[in-house]
Amino acid sequence: MTAVQDHPTEAPLTLEKPAPRVLGLADQLGLWGNLGVSLLGFTGAIFVLVPVAGPGMSLGAALAAVLVGTVLGALGLGAAAVPGAATGAPSMVLLRGLFGTRASYLPTVLNIVQLVGWTTFELVTISTALNQLAPGVPRAAYAVAAGVLSTALALRPLAWIRVLRRYVTVVVLIALAYLGIQLLRHPLPALSGGGWNGFWVAVDTVIGVTVSWVPLVADYARHSRTPRKAFVGTSVGYAVTQVACYAIGLLALVTVAGRDPGKIFGSFIAVPLGALVFGVLTIRELDQSFADTYSTAVSVQNLRPRWDRRVLAVVIGVLATVGAVVLNIADYESFLLLIGSVFVPLLGVLLVNWFWLRRGRWDLGTASRTRWATLAAWLVGFVAYQLVNPGALTWWVPVWTRLGAALHFTAPPWLGASLFSFVVAAVVAALLSLSLRGHAAPDETAADRRTDHDTGAEASLAPHEEGAR
Repeated sequence: MTAVQDHPTEAPLTLEKPAPRVLGLADQLGLWGNLGVSLLGFTGAIFVLVPVAGPGMSLGAALAAVLVGTVLGALGLGAAAVPGAATGAPSMVLLRGLFGTRASYLPTVLNIVQLVGWTTFELVTISTALNQLAPGVPRAAYAVAAGVLSTALALRPLAWIRVLRRYVTVVVLIALAYLGIQLLRHPLPALSGGGWNGFWVAVDTVIGVTVSWVPLVADYARHSRTPRKAFVGTSVGYAVTQVACYAIGLLALVTVAGRDPGKIFGSFIAVPLGALVFGVLTIRELDQSFADTYSTAVSVQNLRPRWDRRVLAVVIGVLATVGAVVLNIADYESFLLLIGSVFVPLLGVLLVNWFWLRRGRWDLGTASRTRWATLAAWLVGFVAYQLVNPGALTWWVPVWTRLGAALHFTAPPWLGASLFSFVVAAVVAALLSLSLRGHAAPDETAADRRTDHDTGAEASLAPHEEGAR
């Protein structure tokens, strides 16, 4: 008698189990369409409208920057989803094939730190927004409720993604359309009424926001039925709603908010039925905190593959909730942005290796050797980013100012850190890898090809784990 085969529909509890391929195109469009909308995105539109000191750009220039930056960033995000869909491995495990197993622990730890921080930041944002809508309830109570819900959703991530696709996405699109129509009823400035000063800096800002999702994308793409559906669902879903989110933020700034980002939420609430619409968008923000919580748990599993992701999600949810109640997370934002900058050049190294240099030959086992060429390319790309935009931390900026002076490098005002570091990292990775390949002995090259041949996470992880333990 033939045994009945199980067909799991939920994410595995450990890395030793294969990832079920259950997400279709509509599921991924729904997931990334929701992640493309953010309350922080509405207020962040000010950095597109006024990217450098001065009066800022025209509305037309700002909208063009949003479109260009989103398209470029979403293409990179979609491309980063392909390796996850092809191998069935989450994002941090993929880095074993890029850097080697031990070397992958460094970006993994950085990702865990930033994701816990962003989970906390999202809970603060949700609770603050809800407190504006209903100030009779303490903000801390909203933060605890949001933390409990985010953690609960992270326990069954694939089930929640299907809910997003079926119900939440439609409601969110209606809310965005309604806000946009109400804002368009106000007098608008001329689209060309202003300059284009800082256009590429604004583009870089938008790209940076999009690429910030790269450390998470394969955590969900690994469940895609095909790499093509992962690419299209991720890039198109995210691009459409991020453009809409930024456009609404820009419209609010140039109409009712008077270019004051602190008045954007109030301008939403002031329109007819605005409180209801803003409430929908605020509660929808839970998908951001849910995604951060789940991906933090999966990232920890790169360090400890046998740990149960449900237990990890609960621990992470508790830490983030406590942080949202007791910490002044606003002071932490610059540090989070600094950590996020390390993943922009990492994307360049990843894509040039996956699609060109190694074409999918990826060793995901715990014995994967350290690849010094890719590590060096990543470091050079990170340096390139910091030389252009070292952020705002007072102890960090002078280091890069002095290094730039020593190198006689002054970034032109139009140069964006994201594009620059991405290109530098990709080019250096290609040059170093090709150079080392040309000097490798024949037996080393053959062994490298054999090692890289494994592309299935479930095929390479479990056997090595048994030997390692």
